[in-house]
Amino acid sequence: MDRRIEETASTVGTAEGEASLVSRVAAGDRRAFEMLYRVYFPRLARFLQRMTRSVPLIEEIVNDTLLVVWQKAATFDGSCKVSTWVFAIAYRKACKALHALDEPVGDAADECVGGDAGRPDWRFEQQRLAHAVDAAVATLPLAQRAAFQLTFYHDMGYAEIAEIMECPVNTVKTRLFHARRRLATLLEDQLEIRP
Repeated sequence: MDRRIEETASTVGTAEGEASLVSRVAAGDRRAFEMLYRVYFPRLARFLQRMTRSVPLIEEIVNDTLLVVWQKAATFDGSCKVSTWVFAIAYRKACKALHALDEPVGDAADECVGGDAGRPDWRFEQQRLAHAVDAAVATLPLAQRAAFQLTFYHDMGYAEIAEIMECPVNTVKTRLFHARRRLATLLEDQLEIRP
């Protein structure tokens, strides 16, 4: 591996490293695109899983998103983080795909991961609560659900979410307010009340 690839691979988690990868992708560097793909595929899949709940659709949207990144890398102007740019593309692709489907979003199949280590009752309770939260989040309108996921699952700030969703920061705050209020109502009987 040449020195430039080693340097980029070690800084891929940084904003500068990702911006460098995008500029190399714009120049047609397939290795840089492969690194970007490996970094963003799991992140986008997690984000979209909570929006669509359909594995084939998730894969299609992620691949469509990353194809746009490949084709439009030269248009990335550095005015935002690479992650903001990529998530904005994915969000728009997901919205278009969901509107085209025009069908309700289904629940994901229950998946039980783990072994016998730890307390089984605690693990069961955590899984039950996680499923309840996922089900409650799935009932939110798409815009609220996306804002909630970007905030709580991807640690993005209001300004970054506003840029991704192409709306004012106050709209993001309002969507999150209504999402939290709705989730609190839906989950009030699921949570233990502690004194």
